[in-house]
Amino acid sequence: MKNKKYPLYDTLEDITDLKDLVLTKAADSPEKIAFVYPCETGEMRKTFSDLKEDINAFGTWMYKNNIKDQHVAIIGKNSYEWIVAFLACVNGGNVAVAIDKSLPDKEIDALIELGECKYAFVTDQYVEKIDTSRINKVIDLGIFDTILYEGRKYLRDKSNDFLTYKVEPEKTAAILFTSGTSGKSKGVELTNRNIAFEINRTCQLYKPDGNVLAVLPFHHAFGLIVGIFMAMNYTESIYINKSPKYVKKNLVDFKPQTIFLVPMFVEFFHKQIWAEIDKKGKTAQIKGLMKSTDLLLKTGVDVRRKTYAAIHKVFGGNLEYIICGGAALDPMYVKEFRTWGIEILNGYGTTECSPCTAVNRPFHHKDGSVGQLIPGAEVRVSEEGEILFKGDHVMKGYYKDEEATKAAITDGWYHTGDLGYVDDEGFIFLTGRKKNLIILSNGENLSPEELEENISRDPHVREVIVYDEDSKIVAEIYPEEDYFDNYEYFNALKESINNKRPMYKRIAVVKLRKEEFIKNASMKIVRYLNIPSKQNPDVSSGQK
Repeated sequence: MKNKKYPLYDTLEDITDLKDLVLTKAADSPEKIAFVYPCETGEMRKTFSDLKEDINAFGTWMYKNNIKDQHVAIIGKNSYEWIVAFLACVNGGNVAVAIDKSLPDKEIDALIELGECKYAFVTDQYVEKIDTSRINKVIDLGIFDTILYEGRKYLRDKSNDFLTYKVEPEKTAAILFTSGTSGKSKGVELTNRNIAFEINRTCQLYKPDGNVLAVLPFHHAFGLIVGIFMAMNYTESIYINKSPKYVKKNLVDFKPQTIFLVPMFVEFFHKQIWAEIDKKGKTAQIKGLMKSTDLLLKTGVDVRRKTYAAIHKVFGGNLEYIICGGAALDPMYVKEFRTWGIEILNGYGTTECSPCTAVNRPFHHKDGSVGQLIPGAEVRVSEEGEILFKGDHVMKGYYKDEEATKAAITDGWYHTGDLGYVDDEGFIFLTGRKKNLIILSNGENLSPEELEENISRDPHVREVIVYDEDSKIVAEIYPEEDYFDNYEYFNALKESINNKRPMYKRIAVVKLRKEEFIKNASMKIVRYLNIPSKQNPDVSSGQK
C-alpha cells in the first residue's frame, strides 16, 4: 500500500472505561489468550475470561478488607499480578497510584506520601523498600493466589459489591508520576474518561494484528495505557517481559508482530545489528545491498524479509511494527529499519495527555515527524513555538498542586513545553524543549537536541548532551569504552559537524565521561542532574 492518507480503523465499539474494556473483551473473546507471562513453573497463560474472573476475585477481596475509596500504591516489576491489582483498584473506585520500583527508597516514600496512599500492593523484594510507618498496610503480591482464592470464596457467598460498582467517568482512576527530567516528579491525575478516550482514539490510528510484547514498565503511561490496554482492546495476546535482560529471548520465543519501545531500545538493537555485521566484515556489502533493496521497493518489488532474514530472526521472525515514543528518535533509525523490513512508527505523548497525542500510521507516515493528531483532539502552536493540546485526553490536573496545574493548562490547552510545528498535512514535528533552549550571545536560540542528534549518529557515541557553559556550546559524550580518552577522534567529529553549521551554532568544547548519564524511568537523560558537568568528577575536557 502506498504511503498516503487512508481511513481510520473504526471496527471497534468505544469503551466507556477500563471495567467496560475487561467485561466486553471477556464476553466477545472469552477463550482468547490475553496474557502470557513467565513464572517459576514456566509460562502461564490467561484468557480474557480468566482475566475478568481474577480481577473480580481480587477486587472483591479488596472490598472485604475495607480497601474502598482509597489511594493504593502499586509497586513492582512487570507482572500479571501488577495488571490485575491495577485494574481491580480502578474498576472498584479506588485510585491506583503507580510508582517506579527502581527509585531510591526515600523517593518511593515521598511519592507514597504525595499520593496519599493508605495501602500498597508490592511485588518481590520491593516490599522491603516501603516505610510501613507511612501506610496502613503493605500487601505482598506473592500471596496473589491466596487473594484470588479468598476473593472467589466471598463471591460464592454473594459478596457482589465490587461487581455492581458503577464507574464514574470524571473520577480520578489513576495517579501516574511525571518522569522529572527538569525537576521533582508531579502526580498526574487521569480520569476514567481520559483513559477510555486514549484507548478508543489510538485504536483508530493503529491496529495490531498479532502477538504484542510488553517491555516498557507498567508504571509508565505509554507502557500501560497504550502498550497494554490498547492492545487488549483488539484482543491481541500480550507477552509480559519481566526484565529488559530477557527482551532478546522473549522476542525469539514469543515472535511478536508489534512491540512498544522507547528510543533507547531501538538504538541498542540498531547498534547490535551493525556490530554483528561489522564483526563479519560485511558492512560495505550490507550498505550496498540496502541501496539495492530500497530501489527495488520503489518499483514495487519487496524482497526485504528474505534478504534480511538474519535480522528478522533476532526479532523472532514476525515483527512488523515498532511503536516508539517517550523521547526523540533520529529519523535515521526509522529509515534503516524500514530498509530491513520493520516499520518504526514514531509517536509523541506526555503523561499529562494519557499519554499519546500523535503517531505515524503504518501506511501514512512522514520521517522526522511524530505523526498525526489522535482523532477528537486539537493541536495548535503558540507564538513562542510551543506545542499545545486540547481534548478529553488532557489530565484532570496535578494532584494537590493547583499552582502547577494552572501553569500547565490554560483554557483547556495543555502546554507541553515542547517546541515544534505542524505541517500542511497535519504531521507534527518537534524541534526541542522550551526549557533546554540555549540563548546565544547574539540573541539567537539553539535547540541542543539538533546537535545531539547529529553527534549520536556516530557509532562510537553511546550518549550525549549539549549545553551552554560560560557562553560556550559544550558537547558532553559518553563514548564506547575503547574511546573513553580518544579526544582526537571526537574533536575530529566535532569539526566535521561544525563545518556544516553557521559559526554561532558550532560546538566549542567536547567533554568525555566514563559513566552513563543519569536517566529516568523512560530512559531519558535527566538534564538537571547532569548539567553542569563539573559536578561529575569522571568528566574531563578535550579542550587544550
